[in-house]
Amino acid sequence: MDRRTFLKLAMAGVAAGATQGIFALDALAKTKDTQPWFMQGAPQYTMSDAHFHFVDFLQHSDGMDALLQAMNANGVQHIMLSGMPLVKKWDKDDPAAPKYYLDNTSRAYWYSGTDYRVAHAVLRLPEELRYRFHPYICGFNGTDKYAVEHVQRMLDEFPGLWQGIGEIFGHRDDLTNMTYGENARANHPALDPVYDLAARLDMPVNLHNNCTSRVQTKELRYVYEVEGALKNHPKTRIVWAHAGLSRYMEDIDQRAYTEMLRGMLDTYKNLWLDLSWLVYENYVTDGMPQLVVHPYWLQLVEDFPDRFMVGSDSIGHMGTYALNIRKYYTLFRALPKDAAQKVARDNFLSILPQKVRETLPQK
Repeated sequence: MDRRTFLKLAMAGVAAGATQGIFALDALAKTKDTQPWFMQGAPQYTMSDAHFHFVDFLQHSDGMDALLQAMNANGVQHIMLSGMPLVKKWDKDDPAAPKYYLDNTSRAYWYSGTDYRVAHAVLRLPEELRYRFHPYICGFNGTDKYAVEHVQRMLDEFPGLWQGIGEIFGHRDDLTNMTYGENARANHPALDPVYDLAARLDMPVNLHNNCTSRVQTKELRYVYEVEGALKNHPKTRIVWAHAGLSRYMEDIDQRAYTEMLRGMLDTYKNLWLDLSWLVYENYVTDGMPQLVVHPYWLQLVEDFPDRFMVGSDSIGHMGTYALNIRKYYTLFRALPKDAAQKVARDNFLSILPQKVRETLPQK
């Protein structure tokens, strides 16, 4: 897409974008008559998408043109732009190509080329649009003590481009067992220099580390790993992706879990939480179609309005982007107006490097 066309898209904004046909909904919201209220009409909030992957687990992407249209159509002013640190392998004996890491039992491997894809995509944007895109470095193996060297190479290769590090993959659900090599974790020694470098460069870190194992939900086995990273790196701003939740955690008492998070937010001033992915519909709310926020989660956000952010966690494709980002309207509507703006937009911007924040338009 040439510069003129890109600028036309940017200026068209949400009103024109809403007609682009990007609203691919699930079975509960396939037609206008059955769409939830938050899917209808023009966007109601200006947002930052604090968790987005430009590519999927095959490093495929719909591209920047589609992303910009999706942002405009859904009121997204700013976006965290990460690659995908793992690639799903297509084994020789698999008759069909996998599209997602859960499609079969083949393994996944670490892939540093993902950062180059993100960098070149951003650099091809017209200068007038780049302020909306906030690229993060993620293409390293968090169990490799050379990981920090990859981060530094990216910083040297693309000076002035990067604004954060992540999504760093620690403990996950099935993906941990599918990944070649040592299990990643938030407090792995290989990540210490990465956290320290982030602090020196005033960059935030987005960290995925499940609170526990998928088969051990009666106790939170991995929270100490995240606490270790927070405690040992107090100058590093860490966003705990999905607030530590994932698939297979329905047995966790969410009232008790939010109290645990309350204690962590009180203790660690360098901790932020993102509520992206299926965490919102599975745990924070009563689920589709209305997505009413549970009172204990709502109270936690109200008590810490500066420490929460939201994101689509879309991976490379825009088919469900509208639903993935607009679903949070039910949270915003339940919050006081000033808190809603912080969670919807401002908190993500507040953790970016100061030199970036100083250059951003105020509205």
